[in-house]
Amino acid sequence: MTGRTLLLTILLVGRVLAQEATTPPEGGTLRREALAAEARHDTGRALELYLALERANPRDAFVLQKIARQYSDREMDAPTVAEKKSTIERALDYSRRAVALEPGNAVNVLSLAICYGKLGLYSSVRTKVDFSRFVKEEAERALTLDPGYAWAYHVLGRWHYEVGTLGSAARLWVRMFYGGLPAASTAEAVRLLERAVALEPDELAHRLELGFALLADGQARAAEAAFRAGIAMPSRAKHDETAKARAREALARLTG
Repeated sequence: MTGRTLLLTILLVGRVLAQEATTPPEGGTLRREALAAEARHDTGRALELYLALERANPRDAFVLQKIARQYSDREMDAPTVAEKKSTIERALDYSRRAVALEPGNAVNVLSLAICYGKLGLYSSVRTKVDFSRFVKEEAERALTLDPGYAWAYHVLGRWHYEVGTLGSAARLWVRMFYGGLPAASTAEAVRLLERAVALEPDELAHRLELGFALLADGQARAAEAAFRAGIAMPSRAKHDETAKARAREALARLTG
């Protein structure tokens, strides 16, 4: 496996998107329509409505983060690599603007981590390494702002098992040419994802990602249980079926 391929794996954030703010600001009919479109996973319509809200108030951090989320969601549906990269670049730009307006908002900060992870897939090797560091830094910053933020534990846990499973040769290669990566471990990944599950037991993505962390940590039976529990839960979010398909493949390899 080439160093470039290995670095692609550590930045695969997949289906992890920042949660909504607990109490969104009031904004009349247009805002309610945008929230409703997002709730039914109509990303195109939600983006159209949030962009209209941005034109009315370009300094609404809540709306800017919502726009970032819609662009992030659209990345998987973009037909070409160039369009995928452009879509995530837009998401990152809106996330940065949201953070600039509300730097103490953990949801905005975690959006940065997610966008850096996704954009790393379409970047140079040096940029991939830099963005991997940013994923960890921004997820940790989100947890500092909100120690009860389940999705921040999720993102940071995934970062730990992706980086923690890199082989020694890959780590040496990255250290020699790109300054290395922060320390990571699969045990820490398990701890973080167990915390995410404890905070949001009804969120299937946390359970499925815990399964992958347990598998990376050598706990095959516990991983199987986590996969089965997550797959059995109802799909509610836009990318839940994609997450289940990934877990089913891992489960089939584990039990086959």
